[in-house]
Amino acid sequence: MTALDRIVVVGASLAGLRAVERLRADGYEGAITVLGDEPHGPYDRPPLSKELLAGTRTHADVAFPVADELGVEWVLGDAATGLRLDRRVVQTESGAELPFDGLVIATGSGPRRLPAFDLSLPNVFELRTLDDAAGLRAALTASATPHLLIVGSGFIGVEVAATARELGAEVTIVSLDAPLKVAGELVSSVCSEMLADHGVRTIVGHGVASTEGGERLEAVVLDDGRRIEADLFVVAAGAVPATGWLEGSGLTLDNGVLCDASLAAVGVEGIVAAGDVARWPNPLLGGMPMRIEHWTNAVEGGAAAARTLLEGPGPETEYRTVPGFWSDHFGIRLQSVGLPVLADRFEVVDGSVEERRFAAAAYRDDLLVGCISYANPRTLVKYRLHLARGGFMQPVPTR
Repeated sequence: MTALDRIVVVGASLAGLRAVERLRADGYEGAITVLGDEPHGPYDRPPLSKELLAGTRTHADVAFPVADELGVEWVLGDAATGLRLDRRVVQTESGAELPFDGLVIATGSGPRRLPAFDLSLPNVFELRTLDDAAGLRAALTASATPHLLIVGSGFIGVEVAATARELGAEVTIVSLDAPLKVAGELVSSVCSEMLADHGVRTIVGHGVASTEGGERLEAVVLDDGRRIEADLFVVAAGAVPATGWLEGSGLTLDNGVLCDASLAAVGVEGIVAAGDVARWPNPLLGGMPMRIEHWTNAVEGGAAAARTLLEGPGPETEYRTVPGFWSDHFGIRLQSVGLPVLADRFEVVDGSVEERRFAAAAYRDDLLVGCISYANPRTLVKYRLHLARGGFMQPVPTR
């Protein structure tokens, strides 16, 4: 490999920070520059839809500590706009060019945009950044009982709904899919019941056909003709990998930066990707291609990508991880490991679904694909260990 005198990390994210920390921990002494499109340094994003929105935590509470010993040059508030492989430089919005010998792509994901919504309107929001959370909180607390309409019932949609109800808002969710469909049918049904119990109106199986309003958005019109008025609107229709700046660069883009099993970008030398933006064949799951948008993957993937950058791709640097996520809503923690979305049945192995304190193994054709739990982490850990030892799509040993 080419000598790595200068490493650029694009993305002042959790994955980017963990990559920097691993580079230094593994003895890299060259120059490191971190480029971030936000003016803020790395911070924890899960609280955006929960504690930050609720006002129980602040920016200072969620900022990640960055040791001075890392010796990093931070270039913040300046987005990457292009990658020139022929000259080995990253181009930025300000017109700067950052030369590199090694590159870590950790730009994460961005919100999926819906053409019906004008995000420049003062009462239309996304929730991907600190500034987004601050703006939405200010709007939610500006009046006693605002009506909030959320488009999308994934993790952000459900968590925002729960927090908004705590703040006294009336909440309606409009979604093509059932709540938390990605976690499987069992979780989706339990979550739907929780939303109803807490007074959240859900309209499933319909999308927004058009919107109405002037200087502020006033209403949405659904694809069945129903018109719903609201004071505030949140678009939470999913995420897409932040790869726009890489178009035409020569990297292979396919629902993320296409990587090998070591998180090395395919077809080029000295470039790795980590976190939400990386798509790679997970050796732990039989080489299944995947892109994971959750916290643990950013932590583990950032470190793994840094190791690959220093040691090169190969069997010893393969990134093997059990997919997992968590979500807090209505005072209960949901956790998942594996790929429960693939399941054709769930078996409750501990606790009670009715009490919303349970763990359930997820199966496809009687082979284990994951485990989900509400308020039952101990059992979930056992299944995570089984999956980490090669138990994905394998029979579960008789207890």
